[in-house]
Formats: sequence, structure tokens, C-alpha cells
Amino acid sequence: MAINKARLRYLHYILAPIMFLPIFLTAITGSLFQVAVITGKSEDFLWLLELHRGKFGIIDLELIYPLLNAFGVLSIAITGIIMWLQINKKIKNIHK
Repeated sequence: MAINKARLRYLHYILAPIMFLPIFLTAITGSLFQVAVITGKSEDFLWLLELHRGKFGIIDLELIYPLLNAFGVLSIAITGIIMWLQINKKIKNIHK
């Protein structure tokens, strides 16, 4: 099955900026909360854990936030890998 390169690039182009913020927020809040646990101050930083889990004040996404993050990471990874493989095929064909 041939993959339309233009559509694949467009999908990656659209998803990457959208997924940057939730993935970045998850990584930063998880890391900072872990530092708080190591220093013994986790009780003072429970708000970081709430952000990490997807609770943003009155907006509570705790049930779907991990699924959205997982879908976003997998989508970006899969489209990126497919594009990378297409470039590698092109390079191998040039060197033959």
C-alpha cells in the first residue's frame, strides 16, 4: 500500500505543534514532581501532579488526557518514522 507523502507530511505538520504543549507539560510536571518527591516536599507540590494527570482547574481531563497524549506521541512517532524510512530509501537508491 503506497503512502501519500504529501498527506503524511501534512498530518505530521498539523499534529506536531498541537501535541507539543501536552507532551511538554506532562514531561516537565512529571520531572518537577519527582524532584519534589526526592527532596521530601511532595506535599507542597501536589498541584504539579494534578497538572501532570490532566486536571486544569475546572477543566478535568484526567480520564482522557493520558489517552490523548499516547495517541499524539504514537501518531507523531509513526508519521516521523515513515517519513524517515522514505528518505532512507531514496538515499539508498541514489548510492546504488
